[in-house]
Amino acid sequence: MLGLGDTSAAPAGDLIKDGSEAGFMADVIDASREVPVIVDFWATWCGPCKQLGPALEAAVTAAKGKVKLVKIDVDRNQAIAAQMRIQSIPTVYAFWQGQPVDGFQGALPGSEIKKFIDKLAALGGDGGLADALAAAEEMLEQGALADATETFAAILGEEPENPAAYAGLARAHVAAGNLDQAEAFLNAAPAAIAKAKELEAARAQLGLARQAANAGPEAELRAAVEADPQNHQARFDLAVALNAAGKVEEAVDQLLDLFRRDREWNDGAARTQLFTIFDALKPQDPIVLKGRRRLSSMIFA
Repeated sequence: MLGLGDTSAAPAGDLIKDGSEAGFMADVIDASREVPVIVDFWATWCGPCKQLGPALEAAVTAAKGKVKLVKIDVDRNQAIAAQMRIQSIPTVYAFWQGQPVDGFQGALPGSEIKKFIDKLAALGGDGGLADALAAAEEMLEQGALADATETFAAILGEEPENPAAYAGLARAHVAAGNLDQAEAFLNAAPAAIAKAKELEAARAQLGLARQAANAGPEAELRAAVEADPQNHQARFDLAVALNAAGKVEEAVDQLLDLFRRDREWNDGAARTQLFTIFDALKPQDPIVLKGRRRLSSMIFA
């Protein structure tokens, strides 16, 4: 896949396997140094095992490589069952870094199984998703839009409700000029992440991109403002043109000047536009920090 590493893209056959005494060291101990491994001790005659087994397998599959499952039939692997002191089945152990770190006996409801697996998955990290996100963001900043798009999409293939990846893919569409595609994609966001701050930032960038497509000529607008400093529409349009040209800090300065002159003009358009620009930038961007501070000082003066 996109170079997330290892087991995060592993097929189900690699994530879930029937274990044995001979393969226990490789399948469980050694494998747990890369990703948490769950060991399910069961038997064909065990009723609760028939309930737990499929539920475990489904939950491990849903985790998409963040954990693995090894199933040990105690009748066929009595030595390892004795070594692990299995006294009743089903018994489940979880291994991480070669050591047992958690476990339970008996069948559990699906919600408890999910909690068990989520807890284990957290031990193993995110399967490289953070590194992949960082790489995709760097690609986007450098203008490698096709690579960024592919990487964000691959991350979403593993974690469909990852807000950073979802917003990143939308921003890649915006950067490529595919504004309608970006808008449709954002409108189709899963409900769980639809209001995430990352998606709000992407929506702000989309809004600014649509404005940029209709921005007026900077030189003419600047001349209009110089000729009549009270021409609020010309100053607002100049700010739009400046932002479209990448002169974000100057655009913020013009909007702050407009807000200072008439904060209620056009239903508070200057403040609304400032917040759109701030939302589109990273929260710790110096332009955002300075702009918010100056705006607050005006509001509360």
